[in-house]
Amino acid sequence: MTEESTTYDRLVHNGRIVTVNGDFDILDRGWVGITDGRIASVGQLAEGNLLPPALHTTDARDGIVMPGLVNTHTHLPMTLFRGLADDLPLQTWLQEHIFPAETRHINPETVEAGALLGCAEMLLGGTTTCCDGYFLEDVVAEAVQAAGLRGVLGQGVIDFPAPGVPDCSRNIDQALAYVARWQNADPLISPSIFCHSPYTCSAETLQNAKRAADRHGLLFQIHAAETRDECDRIQAEQGVTVIRYLDRLGLLDHNTLLVHGVWMDEEEMELIARRGSRLSHNPQSNMKLAAGIAPIPQAIAAGITVGLGTDGCASNNNLDLFEEMDAAAKLHKVRHLDPTVMDAATVLRMATIEGARAIGLNGEVGSLEVGKQADLIILDGRRASLVPIYNPVSHIVYAAHGGHVRDVVVGGRLLVCEGRLMDMDLEGIMARVNRIADAIRSGKNGP
Repeated sequence: MTEESTTYDRLVHNGRIVTVNGDFDILDRGWVGITDGRIASVGQLAEGNLLPPALHTTDARDGIVMPGLVNTHTHLPMTLFRGLADDLPLQTWLQEHIFPAETRHINPETVEAGALLGCAEMLLGGTTTCCDGYFLEDVVAEAVQAAGLRGVLGQGVIDFPAPGVPDCSRNIDQALAYVARWQNADPLISPSIFCHSPYTCSAETLQNAKRAADRHGLLFQIHAAETRDECDRIQAEQGVTVIRYLDRLGLLDHNTLLVHGVWMDEEEMELIARRGSRLSHNPQSNMKLAAGIAPIPQAIAAGITVGLGTDGCASNNNLDLFEEMDAAAKLHKVRHLDPTVMDAATVLRMATIEGARAIGLNGEVGSLEVGKQADLIILDGRRASLVPIYNPVSHIVYAAHGGHVRDVVVGGRLLVCEGRLMDMDLEGIMARVNRIADAIRSGKNGP
């Protein structure tokens, strides 16, 4: 059909369109036409021309229209532990607080409530795709599905009893059962396998999990080289650094997502680039846990695909990827004493198209281009802290935060309108989480 005869399902118009396409086109007075959940056209309204017809229209009101954000590392149910144990070293935080709290309080009911809260928080903050890893991920997937988000969702694997897997000898079987249910079950959900770390999983577990992921063509996720203690431990036990150890086990390839990568040397980054593995950068979690500063400018220069992640709410303590962009840009500038490092366009790519590439979805999301899924957000251009707009990319990275998100569309479906969730009972979800928090606070077992 010609453009004149096309009636779109939805038309988003009257905005500054930041496409994040290959040419990084920015269109003033732009519009996006959506049909059957995909982007059918991206255009710019010439003076005196009429908008094309559509069944539904959304006026961006001079706001910024951009791809939905891609959060490459989350633990959604850990919204339950937001602020539970702050200002502690990672191992103290994990061993003395988080792992015991998970043992006492993580079950299908609490995972559902925490995951739903995480989904609501992400949608309201402009994240349309997340890459998650946790226990009882079957329940997480149901929550993500109910919320309408897009997700690459990994069943957690660890070598000690965990929620949903009391017998850790069956951890891979449990992961495969989860995969069997969700692979090809919903176009928004992509199952994955997530090994916690090289120090909580044996070499046998790591290799078996990776083989299982490869057999099914899935993303394999793992925390790696997060802290100096982890690196010292692996060096002492295995005689090599963390990244070299993972490579020795055959874990590094284009279907592997390494999370954190704080402690990597130049040769290791070149190795990761050669193998085609990707990296999730979580600057605020790394800062809060004093893990260190990942060498991200060097990793990008080496040719590694790097996306941005928030990590879980217990170590961040929110899921606002706009704040993560701001932190990533500024942290590396001060680390290198160079204001040109990690410029706004580079960081925006990390939160959109590079994040999508890191989790294997760059053909579907991460930019506003014809044929891709219609995952987009609108930033309210009438908010005082976003006025005036000289450079919308600068605004996205340095001025915006999740509270500026006005509308959110995932797969052509309007999920947030004027800052309100369309299909989620936020008050009810928060009430459930607060009841769980009361039990956690009291030290009692159960919800």
